[in-house]
Amino acid sequence: VAGLGNYGLWGTRHSVGMEVLDRLARQLAMAEGWRVDKRCCADVALATAHGLELVLLKPRRFMKLNGLSVASAAEIYNLGPEDIYLVHDELDKALGKVAIKLGGSARGHNGVQSCISALHSNEMTRLRIGIGRP
Repeated sequence: VAGLGNYGLWGTRHSVGMEVLDRLARQLAMAEGWRVDKRCCADVALATAHGLELVLLKPRRFMKLNGLSVASAAEIYNLGPEDIYLVHDELDKALGKVAIKLGGSARGHNGVQSCISALHSNEMTRLRIGIGRP
């Protein structure tokens, strides 16, 4: 599960994917489990939920380069694009609205486009978090 965003720009609408992962880690009692993994240039936490092993990932790059971290982690943890969930902001959704999308185009989202390019696939499931237009 990769939370897309601009690392270090906490509290901004475009980093909502990383904030969702922080909340998920707290709910899984993994809030203190984050560690820096230089191999994929990301903060990583490993968790188990309902019998599933999860790799939580917050890329330590700007949004348009998030895919490099996601692709590196996929290789390290032997995951295919179909195993990856991207959590990201969505301008075209009202603030707080949530939608799940399976595959498809990036629809102008630089972080998603970076992931599609780096993984050579658009098969990732996406959790789109509405941030609305300014």
